[in-house]
Amino acid sequence: MNRCFTASSPKAMMDLGAEFAAQAKPGDVFALVGNLGSGKTHWTKGFLKQLQPETAVTSPTFSIVNSYANGVSPVHHFDFYRLKSANELIELGWDEYLDDHSILICEWADLFPELFPEHTQWLEFSHQDSDERQVRRIDAM
Repeated sequence: MNRCFTASSPKAMMDLGAEFAAQAKPGDVFALVGNLGSGKTHWTKGFLKQLQPETAVTSPTFSIVNSYANGVSPVHHFDFYRLKSANELIELGWDEYLDDHSILICEWADLFPELFPEHTQWLEFSHQDSDERQVRRIDAM
């Protein structure tokens, strides 16, 4: 897959997430980095719709993690935005999530980059203009 992608609408961002999901496998970890409104949640919605079409996807901003188990592989969608420390994430069972061979998607991953395994796929989301967003694969933080 390319290193840089452009999406001109929320639907295009969801389609991009679906493309990533089509190649995902149990144990994959996706670390999403970017400002508010850069497309992270839309990408995740598309990713999950590809794997679990009947699932209603919501942002885990307040719950920290939403788990979806109806597909080929369980998917855990994290949002680190409200966490104050890496210890909070560890107390939520981060290590167990990494060990259960599900797919992890983590928004605001750059808050705790030291907790991610080496095989993590890092994606940076950014605004290009009022409608266009860019997703770029980056090396580990």
